[in-house]
Amino acid sequence: MTIRTDALSRLPVGACVPELLGALDAHGGAVLCAPPGTGKTTLVPLALSGLLDGPGRHRRVLVAEPRRIAARAAARRMAWLLGEPVGDGAGGGRVGFTVRGERRAGPRTVVEVVTTGVLLQRLQRDPELAGVDTVILDECHERHLDADTAAAFLLDVRATLRPELRLIAASATSDTTGWARLLGTGAGPAPVVTAEGAAHPVQVVWSPPARPVRPPHGTRTDPALLAHVASVVRRALAERAGDVLCFLPGVGEIARVAGQLAGCGAEVLQVHGRAPAEVQDAVLAGSGGGGRRVVLATSVAESSLTVPGVRVVVDSGLAREPRVDHARGLSALTTVRASRASARQRAGRAGREAPGTVYRCWSEADDARLPPLPAPEIAVADLTAFALQAACWGDPDASGLSLLDPPPGGAMAAAREVLTAIGAVDERGAATARGARMARLGVHPRLARALLDGAERVGARRAAEVVALLSEEPPREYGDDLAAAWRAARAGGDGYAARWRQEARRLERALAADHPARPAGPGRDRVASGPAAHDGPGAGQGDPGGGRPSAGRTPAGHPPADRPASGPAGGVRVTGDDAVAGLVAALAFPERVARVRAGHSYLMAAGTGAELADGSALRSAPWLAVAVADRPVAAASARVRLAAVTDEDTARAAASALASSGVEVAWADGDVVAREVERLGAIELRVRPLASPDPALIREALLDGLRREGPVLLRWTADAGRLRERMAFLHRVLGEPWPEVSDAALLERAEEWLEPELSAARRRADLARIDAGQALGRLLPWSTGDAARLDELAPERIEVPSGSRVRVDYAAEQPVLAVKLQEMFGLARTPRVAGVPVLVHLLSPAGRPVAVTADLESFWADGYRSVRAELRGRYPRHPWPEDPRTAAPTRRTNARR
Repeated sequence: MTIRTDALSRLPVGACVPELLGALDAHGGAVLCAPPGTGKTTLVPLALSGLLDGPGRHRRVLVAEPRRIAARAAARRMAWLLGEPVGDGAGGGRVGFTVRGERRAGPRTVVEVVTTGVLLQRLQRDPELAGVDTVILDECHERHLDADTAAAFLLDVRATLRPELRLIAASATSDTTGWARLLGTGAGPAPVVTAEGAAHPVQVVWSPPARPVRPPHGTRTDPALLAHVASVVRRALAERAGDVLCFLPGVGEIARVAGQLAGCGAEVLQVHGRAPAEVQDAVLAGSGGGGRRVVLATSVAESSLTVPGVRVVVDSGLAREPRVDHARGLSALTTVRASRASARQRAGRAGREAPGTVYRCWSEADDARLPPLPAPEIAVADLTAFALQAACWGDPDASGLSLLDPPPGGAMAAAREVLTAIGAVDERGAATARGARMARLGVHPRLARALLDGAERVGARRAAEVVALLSEEPPREYGDDLAAAWRAARAGGDGYAARWRQEARRLERALAADHPARPAGPGRDRVASGPAAHDGPGAGQGDPGGGRPSAGRTPAGHPPADRPASGPAGGVRVTGDDAVAGLVAALAFPERVARVRAGHSYLMAAGTGAELADGSALRSAPWLAVAVADRPVAAASARVRLAAVTDEDTARAAASALASSGVEVAWADGDVVAREVERLGAIELRVRPLASPDPALIREALLDGLRREGPVLLRWTADAGRLRERMAFLHRVLGEPWPEVSDAALLERAEEWLEPELSAARRRADLARIDAGQALGRLLPWSTGDAARLDELAPERIEVPSGSRVRVDYAAEQPVLAVKLQEMFGLARTPRVAGVPVLVHLLSPAGRPVAVTADLESFWADGYRSVRAELRGRYPRHPWPEDPRTAAPTRRTNARR
């Protein structure tokens, strides 16, 4: 075994190792800021462990990576630098790795690389991390939720159990202030140790599409953009030497661009989290002097590993981030614009080994509008798994955890609701024994619930196989039928099928380990009816989930009453792929059980509509258990991506927590509807009309109808409308005690002015018979005596000089008096109501307005002359005196001559 000292000496981070060791000795923690390619992932763990110092006492170092591909690659690279094999093989084993479903480490392992998910599991089992000297959280700038959670737990351990535990946050960006504060002690923030990068210069080529493309939404990417990316890859192959690394948001986009690169003259490889380990290893091994390569990759290739031979990067500018719609119970990855920090990381891949070039598929002007950093996953993701981890740690609301960003209150409340429904936490939010079991299974709590409860009805093996399908969505070519996808995976020889088998075996082993006395496999078809079927040996004793080591911690164990109301009911055997897949999917996502409605549309228990794709084999199913769905922007319904046929009994059993029955008296479809309803969430299972509903419920329904549709439901005669206008005028001019009579004010006081008619009403037609004017009179200020002055302050009619009583219109801001001009002769001043001058509309003999004034005196002096000159010839039989102020008013024409 020969240490490759030449390769180690070329890693720039080596120059700052002494400073890093000093910072750890003095403060117990440090932030290492080192650009990609400097050796922070490979040289630093070896230096801290003492493996580079020869024989002697070595210190165990744990390196946490956000991705499996990076964990395996980092371990292999470190083992290569030591001249040893990876894992516990003969003569080696000092560097190993553990990822979900694969472990290559043994008793001799000194440096172990794990994923952050594995680290969380280990912390829950053994908070002290016995024997570990240093933990390195690599690529912490990416702000993955597991990494943030692991950091918070480690800080808790250091503060209470292991003050000597040394922590390093390793970042490839200079945004280290938050991490330095987090890892600091009472003496101040942790030191930041910076390594100078050895990256070569990278030329930027802006290469936006010639025509505008549609922005991404959901998981959809405009095919025109993908075609443009493929053309830029071909251009890069023609213009530059070396291999090309192309960044795309997801597996589907990678497959599409790969198809468009056929015949490009280079080997096209695909790297993503779903790619088989041997494919990932082949990419990282380099071409070996062969032909050129084009590596199509997701963001897994942004950091932590070097792809040998790459001199050119083509960046689509897109990334995938988690999003959750709490109101509809839908969560999925969504396509977004990559941040500027991600774009820098991607560009740096071209300069790892030599000067390179990055082709950016957007304009320089668009670059300035990119977000500076990716959104922290804790701010946008489903927090159910995080909330369970925090509850098992002993901090249900995560208020005591040291986090860079606090979890959003709404997301935590939604997570707590889910965990309570599946029996993972109690009413206080503390983890139950069942919740601790779920956390140990290493899958999302929803899938853990499906695995535990499904195994009781269909056997551990079949439950594990379906849950493995749900934990990593099958390829699109498997179709949208979960049972058919299950059969395809069993028979398949592709990379997905291999990973699925490995995960299914892991889950089956996890179930057996959790219940060693129970045989695993399809023979376990009987349903246990008692709580012990879920809690297992020792439930409620001690702390089965590991725990937060702080004082006052609440144990996670609870008595058998922790069995959730939503557990499977009855002792019915479930057989056949469709039935098994439907049950397990419904157990995982009970709010997504869906019943068919009009055509091929479905309604999920959560209340969201769902549509199947054209040609789906599921279209004849009356019930579905929807496993994967997304809701496109501006779409009324969700699109079903993966579902299983199920039936009402299964839906009832899986989603029993959503079941309800009772009397419903409500305003619906424009009238009072009274019925007895049995529901499963938003799905109406049974409906029967109710003959004699409670009058109080009817009254509430009528009030709701009034609030929704307004006072228009009442009978408004012309007199009622005028009374309302007079009251509104007095409220506007005089204020209290004259009441406001706007729609909102009337609805707020509906119970006051509509009694007793409201109590006697039963339906919309009864509301339409209520005389609104008579009822409105109840709001007049009778108690103060002001109601008697209504006709004085806001008279319905005003007597004009001719003796006519003319109606005043109070509908406008200022009262209006419309009267023929001749009837106002002799009146010098404008009439007033409640101290406000009326707006006089002076009419011609034909009843048409000829003048509008609120100042009669000025009109007679100035305006009348022009009106007289214009109209006296048109209406010769009507008087047009020269001085209207002294003329006699009249309603009649002149006498015939």
